Amino acid sequence: MTLSVIIVNWNVKDLLRQCLQSVIASEIQGEVEIIVVDSASGDGSAAMVRQEFPRIKLIASDENLGYAKGNNIGAAQASGDYLFLLNPDTRLEADTLATLNAYLQAHPGVGALAPQLLWPDGSTQSSRRRFPTLATLFWESTLLHQWFPRNKFARAYHCDDISPAKTTRVDWAVGAALFIRRKAWEQVGGLDETLFMYFEETDWQRRAAKAGWEVHYLPAAQVTHYEGQSSGQVFAARTIRFQRSKIRYTKKYFGKGWALTLRFFLWLTFAFQWGEETVKWVVGHKRLLRRERMSAYLEVLKQI
Repeated sequence: MTLSVIIVNWNVKDLLRQCLQSVIASEIQGEVEIIVVDSASGDGSAAMVRQEFPRIKLIASDENLGYAKGNNIGAAQASGDYLFLLNPDTRLEADTLATLNAYLQAHPGVGALAPQLLWPDGSTQSSRRRFPTLATLFWESTLLHQWFPRNKFARAYHCDDISPAKTTRVDWAVGAALFIRRKAWEQVGGLDETLFMYFEETDWQRRAAKAGWEVHYLPAAQVTHYEGQSSGQVFAARTIRFQRSKIRYTKKYFGKGWALTLRFFLWLTFAFQWGEETVKWVVGHKRLLRRERMSAYLEVLKQI
């Protein structure tokens, strides 16, 4: 088996259908298996796969597994020489799989390869990263990163000094579409399941680098990414998951003390935002919206 495409899905039936159609239509020599891991979707995603794509291997879970555990389950069932971890809110170009496959075959030292991600309007989506430093993690945990979005920490972290049209080695790439050599996956191990969602691909690529594998970015292969659709639309839940993963990642690589300090910074940031929304509610500015945001920030404060 040449390639196993693994898609972890949660409540994005229509986008999943589009994604599967694009994978099936892709031009590549060799066998391709598609594995869909459905995380207890309530929108009929699993039934749609059974009815419309009967040849696809479906793993239907009765719980929301998260990105890490879902992909690990899919990888354990995969038989391909390469694993393509793919979000369901993506669409491939006809030559995407062939281009990624040919590049990895020609570069044996590359353990993971990322295509260029595009917004639905065709513009480039930021997907290349350097490993986060403590400065990066703390800066993004204050309101300064919102007030000064083009600061030097953000520019360095997002590789803004490297043209998105250039094939290059990167520290890590966004996990919406990540083409991985099985040998690297087996050597490095699977995704860290304590990182339910967010930072799990950062962690894996950091471990891969430590094991001697390179990660490359290949703009000749393109994937359209309808970002955020598969992570859900609930602000509080998404924010809690992201910040919890950030804290766990910080603890793993920088120690418990820094993780606790980061958590305190995050608490101050969200407390300030809750207070800001409260003041706006008191003065009568879009009170329904303010009430919703106050409730969301309060939930975040309780759970991070």
